[in-house]
Amino acid sequence: MINYLIIDDEPIAHEIIEEYAENLEILSLQKNCYNVFEAIEYLNSNSVDLIFLDINMPKISGFEFLKSLKNPPKVIVTTAYNTYAVESYELDVVDYLLKPFSLNRFLKAINKLRSYIEKYNEGTNSVEQKTIFLKDGKSHHQIKIIDILYIEALGNYTKVYTPDKVIITLEKLSSYLEILPDIHFIQVHKSFIVSTAKIKQIANGKIIIEDHLIPIGQTYRKNITTFLNT
Repeated sequence: MINYLIIDDEPIAHEIIEEYAENLEILSLQKNCYNVFEAIEYLNSNSVDLIFLDINMPKISGFEFLKSLKNPPKVIVTTAYNTYAVESYELDVVDYLLKPFSLNRFLKAINKLRSYIEKYNEGTNSVEQKTIFLKDGKSHHQIKIIDILYIEALGNYTKVYTPDKVIITLEKLSSYLEILPDIHFIQVHKSFIVSTAKIKQIANGKIIIEDHLIPIGQTYRKNITTFLNT
């Protein structure tokens, strides 16, 4: 469970985040704060895993508040201004959501957050327990990372293959490299990422996963060499 706090002076912003968060059982709202002072008071006696943080607020900005925290939780910035992106990443925020943001963009930020949490708590949960959310049309699928066979980029779409289904999303192939643990997945072609645990055989410039043949691109052969030598 990821306990979160919203800090934003606009009520509509709270409503949108809560509406999006209701799609994910792992997110649990702890408090709505409409200024930094409410947040400071709450955090003096409570802790959260995540803050959705607006930047432009009365008296004290979101960044001034963030800099004042000794051990800040993970932060996803939510703002109508794109001029603070560089500063936000210098403060090690998880993601920068530019208002108005879609549900799909919100889910991408949460997937990135979960990846961060798993990396910081490596060993707490085995890869068999880790999951990822994928948007397929109007549906949101939660699948176990261990069930992913490979991922294929095809035009404007990306196809995620599991033993029992194929999920088609509008995500870029590169976004999966950010989310999935690099010790379990490698890119072997400009259009393919494979699960190393699912590789049955490597031969003649191709990878065999179940009954699928995946090509190995010339540029990515070094990834295969590194994998085989680990």
